[in-house]
Amino acid sequence: MQIELIQTFLDLCETHSFNRTAERLAVTQSTVSGRIRALERNLGHRLFTRSRAGTELTTEGLRFAPHARALLHAWTEARHAVGDSGGVLTMRIGIQSDLVMIHFSELIGDFRAALPDTAFLFEADYSAQMCSDLMTGAEDFAILFSPRYHPDVHFETIGEITYIMVSTQADRLADVRPETYIMPHYSYAMPALHATLHPHLSTASLSIGQNTAMVALLRSIGGTAYVLRGSAEELVRDGLCRLVADAPPIPQPIFAGVNVRNRHRSAHRRLLQIVRARFGPESGMLARRRVG
Repeated sequence: MQIELIQTFLDLCETHSFNRTAERLAVTQSTVSGRIRALERNLGHRLFTRSRAGTELTTEGLRFAPHARALLHAWTEARHAVGDSGGVLTMRIGIQSDLVMIHFSELIGDFRAALPDTAFLFEADYSAQMCSDLMTGAEDFAILFSPRYHPDVHFETIGEITYIMVSTQADRLADVRPETYIMPHYSYAMPALHATLHPHLSTASLSIGQNTAMVALLRSIGGTAYVLRGSAEELVRDGLCRLVADAPPIPQPIFAGVNVRNRHRSAHRRLLQIVRARFGPESGMLARRRVG
């Protein structure tokens, strides 16, 4: 059986949309439909039903799903066993885009020192895609903001970073104007927390989900926004922004994710120890002392 059929089936289980799965797999919708039909022919059962409400698994599809995940995991492990990099084990590591600015070079050095016989592929991404890749076995380890809990994926909290408010216009929260405020949307949980802290800024018409883009906007058009602590220091040092002194910081927990099949493997546990040391409470305390 072609592994592309299994990958397409599992992605469609996630998206419930032939169009969305086609986009994510970078193929045409007809290719997705053809793969599902081929898989259904091989199994002798329909796996999905399509309606105006979307695409849903049939009873047979629900029964097949855990076996499909097991097949994909087995395929991934088989590739690792034979080595897909000249006999060297390759590990694909996902990292939240905003975290590339923090400890990234140190992480690469730590990972390579801990596992010298392993080749690493690092990819900056968003939480939703990393969770999906962990579930299917396409990714080995992820460092992310927003875990999507699933029976096949294990998450652990490893630390926390902080976003703080800076402005090109105001020193105090009372002087921040909603019309020039840029809402932070760095994780799924952040909008709700932000609404609790700053209900008067909920009418802001612009929202950004990446720290680098937020900093670029502040540099180009000005305004007020939450940015990573290190970015705030740089903006203040450059004379472009001021700290909004009475604005509370917004904490963002960091999680590590692995497929449950890899949870207790020594290599993955070693990576977990490394990221916890880099992003854990002691590291955060040092960062706060540098800013204060």
